[in-house]
Amino acid sequence: MKVASFVYENQAGYGLVQGEVVFPVSTAFMDKYPTLRAALEADVLGELADGCDRTALHLSDVHLLPPIPAPSKVLCVGLNYEKPYPVAGLAVQSDGIVIFGRNDDTLVGHNASLEMPIGDAAKTYDFEGEIVAVIGRQCRHVEAADALAHVVGYACMNEGSVRGWQKHSIHAGKNFLASGAWGPWLTTSDEAGPPAAMHLITRVNGTVMQDTMGAKMIHDLPKLISYLSHMTRLNPGDVIATGSPDGTGGSRTPPAYLNPDDVVEVEVSTIGTLRNRVSKPYS
Repeated sequence: MKVASFVYENQAGYGLVQGEVVFPVSTAFMDKYPTLRAALEADVLGELADGCDRTALHLSDVHLLPPIPAPSKVLCVGLNYEKPYPVAGLAVQSDGIVIFGRNDDTLVGHNASLEMPIGDAAKTYDFEGEIVAVIGRQCRHVEAADALAHVVGYACMNEGSVRGWQKHSIHAGKNFLASGAWGPWLTTSDEAGPPAAMHLITRVNGTVMQDTMGAKMIHDLPKLISYLSHMTRLNPGDVIATGSPDGTGGSRTPPAYLNPDDVVEVEVSTIGTLRNRVSKPYS
């Protein structure tokens, strides 16, 4: 099933997506589990269908949010596909797993505007299509063979980056306000299938810029979850972005960075398509 978080008539909610509509959870269900994260923490996702109202809202009438509101962690994997490093003149050790974090407010939902940086930062604002996994069951020190049992579902991400600021630090380049997006919803593992079989395509203004399969990850998702769980406790709703393949603007010659009004689409075959437009810069 597909589960979305949204705002409708100034009220936050969540519910089941079917085609072009969403069935919100009932007021009684919301009283018990006010967010999708709360529902995951209570392990009641299986009760969601029975907890939804019968009246559907058209997706065009709601404002979609990132699927998990305020996750405890957004963990991102770098250098997880064979590709040139997208920051010229900066050497990076890539023999092991590269991890960094993003602040929750750096990511917006489907159809929301991406904030164009100002000044020199605007010259190297890049797109990065990725497959995202969402943790459904708390885990610590999990083995790779058991790792996928802790994943509740998947989503798409544009892990927007300011390459020039990555020369200052990875954190700086990856944490510009509203520079990335994820969604459009959470597709549960049973419907999404294994990440290795997922087809990832990124388009900018309709032109295909990235095209790969999840099977081409250097470090697969079970290995990543195991690694992260030995570092920290993974909680329900935690987000793991699995890395971006070749074709980003910074890895091209000449570079192809984003401009105001560009439209970025990240499509994952069994999940859906995340779409966002780059805003005009502030005057």
